[in-house]
Amino acid sequence: MNPTFTARLCCFLLAASLGLTSAVTAADRPNILWIVSEDNGISWVSCYGGTNVQTPAIDQLASEGFRYTHCFDNAAVCAPTRSCWITGMYAISNGTQPMRSRNLIPHDVIRYYPDLLNDAGYYTANPSKTDYNIGGREDKEPWDYKGGKKKSQYGWKYRAEGQPFFSIVNIGDSHESRAHGSVDNVSHDPAQMTLFSYHPDLPVIRRNYAKYADAVSRMDGKVADAIAELKKDGLYDDTVIIYNSDHGGVMARSKRFLYSSGIHCPLIVRIPAKWSHLYPADKPGTTVDRLVSFVDMPKTWLSLAGADIPDTLQGTIFLGKDTEPEPKYHLSFRERADERLDHVRVMRTARYSYHKNYYPFAPAGHHLAYLWKARLTPAWEQHHREGKTDEVTGRFFRPRVSEEFYDNTADFDNVNNLIAAPEHQAMIAELKAALRKKQLELFDSGLLPEKMRERRAAANNLTIYEMVRDKKLYPLETYLDAADLALERDTANLSHFVEQLNSDDPGLRWWAIVGLNLFEEQAKPATAALTAAMQDDAHEIRMMAAWTLIKTGQPDDALACLEELLNLDQRDSMNELMLHNVLDWIGEPAHPMIKKFVAKGGERQGKYGIGILGRIAEVNNW
Repeated sequence: MNPTFTARLCCFLLAASLGLTSAVTAADRPNILWIVSEDNGISWVSCYGGTNVQTPAIDQLASEGFRYTHCFDNAAVCAPTRSCWITGMYAISNGTQPMRSRNLIPHDVIRYYPDLLNDAGYYTANPSKTDYNIGGREDKEPWDYKGGKKKSQYGWKYRAEGQPFFSIVNIGDSHESRAHGSVDNVSHDPAQMTLFSYHPDLPVIRRNYAKYADAVSRMDGKVADAIAELKKDGLYDDTVIIYNSDHGGVMARSKRFLYSSGIHCPLIVRIPAKWSHLYPADKPGTTVDRLVSFVDMPKTWLSLAGADIPDTLQGTIFLGKDTEPEPKYHLSFRERADERLDHVRVMRTARYSYHKNYYPFAPAGHHLAYLWKARLTPAWEQHHREGKTDEVTGRFFRPRVSEEFYDNTADFDNVNNLIAAPEHQAMIAELKAALRKKQLELFDSGLLPEKMRERRAAANNLTIYEMVRDKKLYPLETYLDAADLALERDTANLSHFVEQLNSDDPGLRWWAIVGLNLFEEQAKPATAALTAAMQDDAHEIRMMAAWTLIKTGQPDDALACLEELLNLDQRDSMNELMLHNVLDWIGEPAHPMIKKFVAKGGERQGKYGIGILGRIAEVNNW
């Protein structure tokens, strides 16, 4: 007999034998409706002080429930965020943080939270959004109700009579795509839009804000529809309703970025009077200032349902009778989003945030095809190309510093970097230490370039989750030290980096080449070592060594190395995407080889639109 069928039959028979007990205890457990809107941070919700659009349905829910003032996403973009949600674990702990990488995890060790809700007798419904970024299991598989054509999005309707339910309603009307296309014929008044301070005040930008305000208004209407349907079915007073967005967004420099506009999200919980013992504050209609991370949510939902909570879950219960002490810090992370590489970690309190940019050589605002579909972004870029931006509005398009620190109460837009402010050095030191401690606790998998970590895991027949928990294969403390040294940009370390380029560990060689690259022209004394590094077994190191030589004014051999990599017949053997990023970051010295490459039919289109090299060709009219 098929083992899977046997297991499901056993579960069915067990459920049948416990049916009477479940029916008796269902009244003692709340139904849970989780309404998730896409891409809107707190700036787009009126009960959080947003002025660009009114959200009466969400505001009404807040007046009847509890509005959390400090709720933060961990990943600032959808797929890694959903990886956190479905597992209750930080994606960097599982190796699932690069966008739509779908890396494998050990499914026999890590169970999804709907599995655990099912075990507790809950009917689970999720008819639309999945996108968990995890391989080895179909995203819809763990849910009782998976939706389908002509079926309701209100999955509670399909449960057995009296069965408690956990139902997700995902609302896509506020998604980034709703800000794409024409910005004409908008309902909201562009003149009344309040812009983030890092956006130049241009007519097209105001219209794009207004277009998105229209989308948020439609989203709020869908929130109202879901609540009305719950009331129509007589379930309003038996159901805990949770509303939040899946991350911030969507105007450029919010979604995908770990600034407040990208991670500070609305969270509202309405609890019926019959479940008043679950209240997080004295009475409905009040705010809760507790720090909440998205990774806390699955553990909290399981606690509300009385389900088993395995040790794998890494969050903190923030609501109900089993509420745990409030964490002191929140961790966010950023790596590759679509075709663009990046690597950032943020540790923050409710007020202050420390940002570590592990790839500061890459500007935050490098062209990303999907982000450029909104009219705002190319208009902003063109404004910058014309030399019309200032220190605040132009920073997005420039290489970054290694560290940033913000007072988010005084500076929600995160434009005043206080990393050198004497009065904040104690808090900066505290957050830096907390970040390192958390990275070690979680086995942060991001201290190797994406393809390098994949190769190492595959060579050892392990998942990334397993590989990073083996100190011999992944000496994280050593990598953290090496990265810190590289990001210091202190030329006193030059000889150390040269020596480290001879290490047997490509991870250490990677951080050595990053350190030398950040020296710019001051890396010239390392010319011999850089020239040798262009023959490294790891192609990531070869391309960074070539770029560094170009920065020191020695482009000939370096460009030849890059052109060889670009024209390899078996480009899958290397990190082709990283090469395209590096060629773009190099700029004009790489243009002749790119022009020749695209002229003979090389990459122009990417998964989400025009590719990196095709974009360079387009900008230069090749």
